[in-house]
Amino acid sequence: MNQKLKATVPHQYENCYKLPPYLQPGDLAIAIAPSGALKTTDALQQGIEVWRSQGYRVELGEHWDSQEGYLAGTDIQRRQALASAWNNPECKAILCIRGGYGSARLLEDWSWNQEVTPKWLIGFSDVTSLLWSLATVGIRSVHAPVLTSIESEPEWSQQRLFNYLTGKSLPTLEGKGWNDKTAEGFLLPGNLTVATHLLGTPLQPEMKGVILALEDVTEYPYRIDRMLTKWRLMGVLKQIKGIALGRFSRCEPYPGTNSWTVAEVLRDRLKDLDIPIVSELPFGHDGVNAALPVGHPVTLDALKGKLIFQN
Repeated sequence: MNQKLKATVPHQYENCYKLPPYLQPGDLAIAIAPSGALKTTDALQQGIEVWRSQGYRVELGEHWDSQEGYLAGTDIQRRQALASAWNNPECKAILCIRGGYGSARLLEDWSWNQEVTPKWLIGFSDVTSLLWSLATVGIRSVHAPVLTSIESEPEWSQQRLFNYLTGKSLPTLEGKGWNDKTAEGFLLPGNLTVATHLLGTPLQPEMKGVILALEDVTEYPYRIDRMLTKWRLMGVLKQIKGIALGRFSRCEPYPGTNSWTVAEVLRDRLKDLDIPIVSELPFGHDGVNAALPVGHPVTLDALKGKLIFQN
């Protein structure tokens, strides 16, 4: 499945992720709900208008407004919606409506039809399961705002996503470097909680040589500790080239308990790794969520606190 990138990509990235065709004005994007049930249609309509303002056609996929408990329909319905959009030759992008929980459920006994032209899949949070599943077969996707959150993004963040989807280069993101180390690798972003539950399953991509980008929301610090400890015990953090940390929002300790802060937990569990680490990057929940392409070659420069995207 792996193919070569265009000639401008450095030689060390010969074996890389397959790139879906860049978007053109008038292309069709299909919105699906692979995870949690839709709570309100207001944000959905606003997100659709953002995409249409860029010249794209947007259609709602099958079962988008279904509900089965906390899920956006049964596993069969959500799997059918994903398959229908993926196999539709006219569809060029799949827009995930929201996160929540449930995308991993529809990937049991699932396989991506690799006879069709791949298309962009866009989302974050629980959508990590879909992004990482595509990564296992070497197809790029984009960790970026879902349809119900894109309208609240600042203009530069919205334009960053649309620029990337049309083939333009991505500007560097700046954060806070932890050491003086630098590394190159393929970017693998995701939600820490969702990613942790994919470790050791068929949905876990190859970790050797990647730059991991992690964010999370509403997790107590001790739970962040527990998850990162699992990564350490499995030896995964010895395989990766670097870590880019986004926002860990609403991850305060339980009121009245003795606890480290989430920042202290991250330092305690990651600081001793002999790899570059950059924190406070602008992605994740409850704030700017800058688009991060899965499988894109990057340089993580901890001395300068920068995540640099190769051309």
